[in-house]
Amino acid sequence: MTRSLIALAALSLSVPAAADRADQALESDTIAWDFVEGITTEIGPRMPGTEQEARARVWAMDWLRANGFANVANEPFEMDTWVRGTETAQIMAPYAQPMAITALSTTSSTGLEGIEAEVVYFPSYADLEAAAPGSLKGKIAFVSHRMRAAQDGSHYGFAGPARWTAPSLAASKGAVATVIRSVGTDSHRVPHTGTTTFAEGVRPTPAGALSNPDADNLERMFARADDQPIRMKLVMTPRDLGTTESGNVVGEIVGRDPSLPPVLLACHLDSWDLGTGAIDDGAGCGIAAAAASHVAAQGQPLRTIRVLFAGAEETGLWGSRAYAAAHADEPFFVGLESDFGADRIWRIETNFTRNDPELFRQLASAVARFGVAPAAGVATGGADLNVVRDQDGALIDLQQDGTRYFDLHHTADDTLDKIDPAQLRQNVAVWTAVVDVMANHAEPIRRGEDSAE
Repeated sequence: MTRSLIALAALSLSVPAAADRADQALESDTIAWDFVEGITTEIGPRMPGTEQEARARVWAMDWLRANGFANVANEPFEMDTWVRGTETAQIMAPYAQPMAITALSTTSSTGLEGIEAEVVYFPSYADLEAAAPGSLKGKIAFVSHRMRAAQDGSHYGFAGPARWTAPSLAASKGAVATVIRSVGTDSHRVPHTGTTTFAEGVRPTPAGALSNPDADNLERMFARADDQPIRMKLVMTPRDLGTTESGNVVGEIVGRDPSLPPVLLACHLDSWDLGTGAIDDGAGCGIAAAAASHVAAQGQPLRTIRVLFAGAEETGLWGSRAYAAAHADEPFFVGLESDFGADRIWRIETNFTRNDPELFRQLASAVARFGVAPAAGVATGGADLNVVRDQDGALIDLQQDGTRYFDLHHTADDTLDKIDPAQLRQNVAVWTAVVDVMANHAEPIRRGEDSAE
């Protein structure tokens, strides 16, 4: 932390903690819990483009109306839809046994008869990159690129290529299928799903993620096989449903001056189909909506607060891109997103800290009492804030503790019991304090030559 930020933190700690809705949220908020408990209980998994996601949109619109939001609507868009089928992995020789696997989306089917082939082991993504062209012809590539836990989740960027591009890379070198170590930090026998992409000109092949214990086991097999080939049989039968409809759900707390650009609070309503979408991202939608509700309870804010429950985030940011296209000409004052679970917020960053230090000081002061520190990093916004980024608009990142997030991310363990109600309330309190400042801020945000009016 720079000296100026240390001084800022010290100054903010000296600001009296006024008893307001943020403090009340810390002690007794039930709105966010009501949302995430309700949607995981009554809807459950919300795979993009499916009937389950459509039911979730209806449920969310009803919930928003019941909680005092105006201008509630569904903004539909079309998307390419993929669903999983049967998923099994079996080591056939020399150490016959089953393994826990889940398919990665946009991958192709093995067919019901499956694929059986020799496995080639790559300890890291770099090792796969170094493999000679054509060297994997007729083989199954196994990429055991390991992820580590970090408070800011930064190791996801290091481990992610094993899922994002390794299947395409392996296919380009002749592999008939790819299995990866799950991009996750747990030791449970629960694989992590997610999306992969195939480069132009590379035909999609079957690809799946092994649970971390099974990836460990497969590594041990290679260590003791004495050059015996390890053979695996995969049966994965996902299907492309073609074009289906998804949608973005929006609702508003209307401000005293609706002519001013609104504050945009984002999350995503869809989830993977393995769990019930509690931390990813039911909690985020509950946090954003609860904060808007608490600010409204203090009195009508100056600016309109709009919540965006984006659709179809998990399989390609379909909702974010559709919303950005539909609202390209509508200015937004500032954007915030909650999509990193429900553990405590520990850091605040903006992309206007240097150019508008007084506003940043006000924000830091508002959240210091909740254990949130100012940071010098530049906010980049969440995945569903494309519309704000496209406008080079103002962004605030309220960084949640991600130490255990990737234990649960994209797994069957993403369920309501993993949310700590006290930490969820801390999120709501911090969001309420920040949204209150921004929704009642009349002046443009100073961002060098650019500004958010």
